[in-house]
Amino acid sequence: MKDASWDDLQLFFHVATGGGLSAAAARTGLSAPTIGRRMLALERVTGRSLFNRGPTGYLLARDGQELLDRVRLMQDAARAISDWRGEVLTLPIVSTAADTWTSRFIADHLASVWTPKDSFRMCYKTRDADVDFTYREAHIAVGHNRPDSGNVAIRRSVKVAHAVYQAADYDEANCNWISLGTDTAVSPADKWTFEQPDYWITSWTNTPHMLFYLIRGGAGRGVLPCFVGDRDRKLVRAGPLIDELTHDMWIVAHDDERQRPEVRIVIDRLAALFADHQELFAGQRPSI
Repeated sequence: MKDASWDDLQLFFHVATGGGLSAAAARTGLSAPTIGRRMLALERVTGRSLFNRGPTGYLLARDGQELLDRVRLMQDAARAISDWRGEVLTLPIVSTAADTWTSRFIADHLASVWTPKDSFRMCYKTRDADVDFTYREAHIAVGHNRPDSGNVAIRRSVKVAHAVYQAADYDEANCNWISLGTDTAVSPADKWTFEQPDYWITSWTNTPHMLFYLIRGGAGRGVLPCFVGDRDRKLVRAGPLIDELTHDMWIVAHDDERQRPEVRIVIDRLAALFADHQELFAGQRPSI
């Protein structure tokens, strides 16, 4: 039985309950000769005679009746699994969009935003550029900029500070800098390093994650949000806060979407999560 496929067992069910190949062919769209060959193959696999074949059709043999009983149990189990899966798929979805660093922070504190007990599902999108709510790219966006137009609801969150970081064992005589490439830099913090005319940039990358690992690996100094750099024991600040890079964090939702209970729940949880760590975001906890 271990080699009998579920498809052949379902085909067997149609033959057994329909009384023959013609009825099974009408139900499945397969030809009667094809079904007949597959039933012979099923009998070889099981080592049992499943049918008494005669001019009036395919009558179940004793072993065939026992197999039919088992197939019905398998169908009931498959239907229960399908229903169980369907319960999940009917749950509403809340999609969030945030930059790389904020998305990482949310993932590190996921239990504060969503748990498997919640009656909704989550979609987490990483967007370093602003979200266009016209096309509903997300239900909730966490961003650097306060939208100045659109049918959106806006909530001011915490201050976000930035500083220059280097590896804890970094050679102070090393003057190398690391930056995002000019083709991928979006925010003022992304652009800050290559806008300094006298900085020697020896490495650059196209993703914030790689920027973080290059800095931590000792390739040079680079700019990070304080809530990222101050949480890593392998990093230390290489200078004071860069005041011109400090900005407000904004939680934004389309005005229509924020009326949904699950969207309001996630907005409130995000706001509470950020508020609980406002000193970290503001650069007031320079080490851990």
